[in-house]
Amino acid sequence: MTEATGPAAKRILVTGGTGLVGRAIKKVVADGEGRPDEEWIFVSSRDADLTNTTETKALFEQHKPTHVIHLAAMVGGLFKNLRYNLDFWRRNIHINDNVLHSAYETGVQKVVSCLSTCIFPDKTTYPIDETMIHNGPPHNSNFGYSYAKRMIDVQNRGYFEQHGCRFTAVIPTNVFGPHDNFNIEDGHVLPGLIHKVYLAKQTGSALTVWGTGKPRRQFIYSLDLARLFLWVLREYDEVEPIILSVGEEDEVSIREAAEAIVEAMDFRGELLFDTTKADGQFKKTASNAKLRRYLPGFQFTPFRQAVKETCAWFSANYANARK
Repeated sequence: MTEATGPAAKRILVTGGTGLVGRAIKKVVADGEGRPDEEWIFVSSRDADLTNTTETKALFEQHKPTHVIHLAAMVGGLFKNLRYNLDFWRRNIHINDNVLHSAYETGVQKVVSCLSTCIFPDKTTYPIDETMIHNGPPHNSNFGYSYAKRMIDVQNRGYFEQHGCRFTAVIPTNVFGPHDNFNIEDGHVLPGLIHKVYLAKQTGSALTVWGTGKPRRQFIYSLDLARLFLWVLREYDEVEPIILSVGEEDEVSIREAAEAIVEAMDFRGELLFDTTKADGQFKKTASNAKLRRYLPGFQFTPFRQAVKETCAWFSANYANARK
């Protein structure tokens, strides 16, 4: 927690504060991006069960935030989503409703929630932009999570129209970085690959990547995303969401991502693709034109550099990171 002084102090509550993005925001704030009039409070599921209305209200009464960054969610990779679509829907709907309503009831000035590019329609034209969220059903593999996240946008509009609340949302593309979920079974593609390369290197075996390696993704480094979150919290005044992403030209294939990790970890073994495994969505190319209109000069960390830093962090923190 960082201290703030003066009557105009902002008290910023970050839900999901110990996750990938929460820890990145904490680091960026600690490294000099925080401001003297801001007090930052990072909470996790240990502080309150956000699926529980009473516990959520108590958390807001205790900390009395003026601003909220809402990151808490039930998340998982492709295979976990395929198995538990109902659970993803119910848990996330409860969490989001409790957080947004507690924010409204306690007079929070602004909430910035975190959505995901998987909320976009499965059948669509590319690049996708902020106006296309509700144009059709999401991909079948994670419809529970996707619809629950879409509803945040619906609620934000409702709170603004009915109560004048400044609640908004950001839509990052695939986030990665230190403190990610590196679980091979239910983590996302990049951290899962980093863990796989680490193990293959230890055992001297080949690296097997699930799927064809052809799907394409835009990856955003968690520390870049954290800096953008601070800008949204302080400067972005629209209720409509904003995509936070590298440009379309920076999209990489899963094969290219695997090759970047192989290089960063100096892996010398064989690289294989298990084409019996599902690929998921082929691409979800998102436009960052709206972000660029606001921040034309924002510098993203180059992909290979960010991969190198993430691999180095994982190797140095393996005992805890692999869980």
